Amino acid sequence: MMAHRLGPPLPAWIDAVDSSQPPGLTGFALHLLRDLDAVMAGLTLHYGSGGAEAVVNRIKKIKRQLYGRAGFELLRKMLVLQ
Repeated sequence: MMAHRLGPPLPAWIDAVDSSQPPGLTGFALHLLRDLDAVMAGLTLHYGSGGAEAVVNRIKKIKRQLYGRAGFELLRKMLVLQ
């Protein structure tokens, strides 16, 4: 389902898991219902947050390198220069 971006069969899968009650999957399937629209969008749309995650990861790496050495101004300069 996830590899082929098949979102429409998800509600049927949740119903099947709910009826068969396998341990471990029941709670997971029922928690998917809390935000079914977001889960369906994640399974059907081809958009990703990879670019934003890469920028956040780079900023966190620079912050770890500068921890305890300088204030916000040096961090800002490092982000602009890299």
